[in-house]
Amino acid sequence: MEDARRMAEVFVELADTLADAFVVADFLENLTHRCVELLTADAAGLMLTDQRGSLTVMASTVERARAVQVLELRVQEGPCVECFSTGLPVTNVDADEARQRWPRLAPAVTEAGFAASHALPMRLRGRVIGALNLFTDAEMHLSDVDVAVGQAMADVATIGLLHQRNTHEQTTLSGQLQTALHSRVVVEQAKGALAARADVSVGEAFDRMRAYARRNNLTLAEVASAVVDGATPRDLLLAARS
Repeated sequence: MEDARRMAEVFVELADTLADAFVVADFLENLTHRCVELLTADAAGLMLTDQRGSLTVMASTVERARAVQVLELRVQEGPCVECFSTGLPVTNVDADEARQRWPRLAPAVTEAGFAASHALPMRLRGRVIGALNLFTDAEMHLSDVDVAVGQAMADVATIGLLHQRNTHEQTTLSGQLQTALHSRVVVEQAKGALAARADVSVGEAFDRMRAYARRNNLTLAEVASAVVDGATPRDLLLAARS
């Protein structure tokens, strides 16, 4: 009963894109973290099309997932790239199959500690605007229920993003995604800067920024901007990972 209640809360959360404070970058980050929370996945990432129609990494729950996704785009093969191209789910691809299917990407997936890869399309009525990447550390299959719930989450998120464009006539989806992409660039810069200042890994720096943003009711982009501008909050330098 508790699981069902939490799932209902998450779907309401994903559907709530009409709030004045709606921020695309935070919405996408939230989606990936909810996937890890509700599904049998250890990491998640998300790619969406930019203004030119090319896939761009928009969110990830951990640094190693982001690194794999960046390489996917560089070598133009992998679960998200294939899923976006076909509009169909890519599920339960283990290490052996990955080596045959995506020979240039597979070694990086294994090195990142992932034993299985999955991707679900961000789609609405045949229109695909991106893909949701899921990774598992163990060589295990996503159940039919996991796939169905994950696809439903991706579908609701897609509807919300497209609805934003229709609701706010002067703000197009591509413009919002471009803003989100800019936020991601700032976050990447901030991760490197904080890692150097606090003498921690890039992954640890990202976790600290995200935890600080949640504790202080700030967006990740706001925290990242402060770090890039040199105004690094003392808590980020001293606090242990939350």
